[in-house]
Formats: sequence, C-alpha cells, structure tokens
Amino acid sequence: MIRKIVGGFAAAAALACVPATAQELKELNFGIISTESSQHLKSEWQPVLDDMARKTGMKVNAFFASDYAGIIEGMRFGKVHVAWFGNKSAIEAVDRAGGEVFAQMVNADGTQGYYSHLIVHKDSPLKSLDDVLKNSRNLSFGNGDPNSTSGFVVPGYYVFAKNKLDPKTAFKVVRSANHESNALAVANRQVDVATNNSENLLKIQERLPEKFREIRVVWTSPLIPLDPLVMRKDLPDPAKQKVKDFFYTYGQGGPQEKENLMKLSKLSRFQPSSNAQLVPIRQLELFKNRNKIEADATLPAAEKQAKLADIDRKLSQLGTH
Repeated sequence: MIRKIVGGFAAAAALACVPATAQELKELNFGIISTESSQHLKSEWQPVLDDMARKTGMKVNAFFASDYAGIIEGMRFGKVHVAWFGNKSAIEAVDRAGGEVFAQMVNADGTQGYYSHLIVHKDSPLKSLDDVLKNSRNLSFGNGDPNSTSGFVVPGYYVFAKNKLDPKTAFKVVRSANHESNALAVANRQVDVATNNSENLLKIQERLPEKFREIRVVWTSPLIPLDPLVMRKDLPDPAKQKVKDFFYTYGQGGPQEKENLMKLSKLSRFQPSSNAQLVPIRQLELFKNRNKIEADATLPAAEKQAKLADIDRKLSQLGTH
C-alpha cells in the first residue's frame, strides 16, 4: 500500500524515513484528494502551494494518490503533513492518522457549503429520485469513492439508507469513481445515474461545456459543510503556526491570490475551523448504520438491541459537542 501511495513521488519518498518533527520546518508534503485527474488538481493547487512555500520558507511538495485512502494513509505514516480533505475523509484522517482540522474553505459568495447530486444524461427518461429508485434494478450506477462525503456518504444516507436500500444490490451494475469520471461516464452514457456535487459540476461546465450540456441533475442534497484542511497533530508548533497564518490570510495579498482562490472551486478565503466541523457527517454515518442494523432481519434481537443502543449513545455524545 505504501509503495502505491508514494510511487512516482521521489521527494515524498526521500522524506519517508525522517520524522515529521525533524524535517517539517524545512520541507512539507501537502496531500490533495483525488476528486478528479491529478493534472487538473495540480494546475489548481500549485499556485497556492508555490505561495505557501514563499511565505513560510519551507519547500512544499504536492502529494497525490489514486484514491482518498492514499492521502489518509500518507498522513498516517507521516508522509503527508497537511492535506485538503472532504469531511468524510477528514474523519478518517482525524480518527486514524493523527490529524486535526484547522481550516475550512469559504465560497466566493461567502457561503460555507455545497451540495451532493445524482445526475443522469439529459435525454434519460429518469426525471426524479423516485424514478431512479423505482427503476434501479435495470440501471447502472456510478457511486463515489467510499471516503467521499458528497459522492458516497451523503447520498448513502439521504438516498439509500432513508429508503432502506443498499446500492450494491439495488442496481444492476455498480462502479465507483471520482467525481470527474462519474460526470463524464453519465455524459457519455456509460452509466445511467451517478453521484456528483455542485462544485465539480461547475468545473465540468467551465472545462467541458459540451459534456456539461449532456448532464441533468435529478436529486440535490441538503447543504454540506465546505471542505476542511487537516494537519498532523505532531507537527512542531512553529510550523503549525506558519501554516495556519498562511491559510487564514490567503487572499489578502493582492489580485493574484484572489484569482488563485477562484480557480480553487471559486473560493474567497479559508477560515479557522476545528474537528467540530465533522460532527454533522459523523451523525450521518451513524444514522445510516442505525438504519442498516434496524433493517437486518438476520441479527438476533439481543445483538440488534445492543448495537442500536451503542449507536444511540454515540449520537447522544455527538449532540453534546
């Protein structure tokens, strides 16, 4: 797994045996989740990372992997020090990889959220979520990465768990891909319906307008908190402060910084945040699991009751945060 994560990234590999606390002041690896092709992500993030290197005095390496889990594992093993995550993947980074949320993206219009969608081809006979669910056994479905908030967790709860359906068995064919790949698969009629989000569809509209015109939205989620930035908790305090100062003030340094932020999903700034941002997504995961357990007729009554009580306890604890 580690070879998969670091393959092709010599700079990151060279740092692999050096403890983060020893080398972070000079060199920092910034992880970028695979919402689309690495080529597109690099063009969007590199100007920001170049500014980060200039302002912090550290060499900043962009760190990519083929899936979300690669960035989570990279942080877990100290090869990623700071990263852009979605809320679901940030939960994994916090719980399993020694991470902590320190910032959140803010949209250009000042809003702090985005939406998950189900999309179909514009000529599809499917006009609504109800149509999708009624015809699912005859449809191919493009699901998102399992660590994607908008591509997996949110539709997993609102579309499937609340309707007591398992997408793995509800559809004729199920495949998983990133947002960009799912959008293009729908536009090219390779799948009947797929998950996506409002941010990625805007990018498709700008880069590939002819493909965007082939796509139609049939379901929209409630508002999802915008993506967090996460850093390893064991980074030295001076390095943490440099990173925070950079992101909290980025966009105030002139028109080029503002342009770079607009290129990054039409952002205006990054605001301070914490692990509390993840609570709504934790609640969604627990609700989804609760519905699944409740619907499981094979579970002995006592075991089901114990599992439901455990989930209710966790939900109650989250409600106090």
